[in-house]
Amino acid sequence: MSNSSTQPTLNTPLAYAKAACDALIAKYRPEQLPPENRWHYHQGIFLYGMLKVWEQTGEELYLNYPKEYVDKLVDELGNFYFARDELDAIMPGLLLFTLDRQFGEGRYRIAADKLRQLFRTLNRTSEGGFWHKDKYPYQMWLDGLYMGGVFAMKYETHYGERGLIDMVLHQESLMRRHMTDERTGLLYHAWDESRQFPWANPDTGCSPEFWGRSLGWYGMALADFLDEMPESHPGRADIAAALKPFVHALIRYQDEASGLWYQVVDKGDQPDNWLETSCTSLFVYTIAKAIKHGVVGDECREAAIKGYEGLTKRVRLDDSGHLVVPDICIGTSAGDYVNYVTRPVSENDLHGVGAFVLACVEVHKLQGQG
Repeated sequence: MSNSSTQPTLNTPLAYAKAACDALIAKYRPEQLPPENRWHYHQGIFLYGMLKVWEQTGEELYLNYPKEYVDKLVDELGNFYFARDELDAIMPGLLLFTLDRQFGEGRYRIAADKLRQLFRTLNRTSEGGFWHKDKYPYQMWLDGLYMGGVFAMKYETHYGERGLIDMVLHQESLMRRHMTDERTGLLYHAWDESRQFPWANPDTGCSPEFWGRSLGWYGMALADFLDEMPESHPGRADIAAALKPFVHALIRYQDEASGLWYQVVDKGDQPDNWLETSCTSLFVYTIAKAIKHGVVGDECREAAIKGYEGLTKRVRLDDSGHLVVPDICIGTSAGDYVNYVTRPVSENDLHGVGAFVLACVEVHKLQGQG
């Protein structure tokens, strides 16, 4: 990055995380975060990252800004509008646990209870797998494991309802069984039990490609599950056993020159494929946390640090001195190779900034600073 008199001092992972948060705080009131006035996982992942910065720094700005977002959407009685037919709507609920603990306002627990109830009404496959959204019948997507699974586990650990952790472990086992590719060790983005969707392999039901960000959501989910599961839970061994080979599979596809990963992870040799920052951030997070949990050894540290350093070389400052995270794929459904590599690329999309913030916080911890 070029030097500038307006440039903040970006010499640590936490400094990068704060700068990424500050850039969007300067641009948006909390309720204006795009898509504006919506309870949505784009805001959820960014603000969840911001809460992790607050945990490391104690700076109240990074607690109060997420609180203001939630309080604009959830009224004092716990009423709020959210999509009731998709796993994505559950993800911003991760904010509620911290706010409930810190402020104790009744609205946060009521809102969490409403999101928890979605698991009772979501449609399921014949084996009990949650449809990702009603408009994608009989489909499980890797994204959904993070969108709903971490919330469900946190709900059990915070509020004591038994059985939610086991429910999530069942979802993960279905994805791993139906969506893992034995040759690469990666998982396909989506699986259609009905084999009816245009992209579905008629034999396996899987979509045809390994999309970076979906793999990132899956890896981050596994890593976060280990945060929530009691040491005595028998499912911990299964999650660790899934996470270890997955991390090693990711590392095999890291770009040697840049330290980043490609939009379609296993096809970096294709001229129209491109290096993508949100998946890289999620992979850095996953690897760093797998090291923390002892799932993989220190031999994987180099890949995490190389990915982080690649990200810091890719970000830049705008004319106002605010951090810009580039090369972020906008949201996308499952599809073929052309679908992924032709998706529009954005800057400071909340997917990517949130992922970058979370990666920086985990590298900060990996370096023994948090």
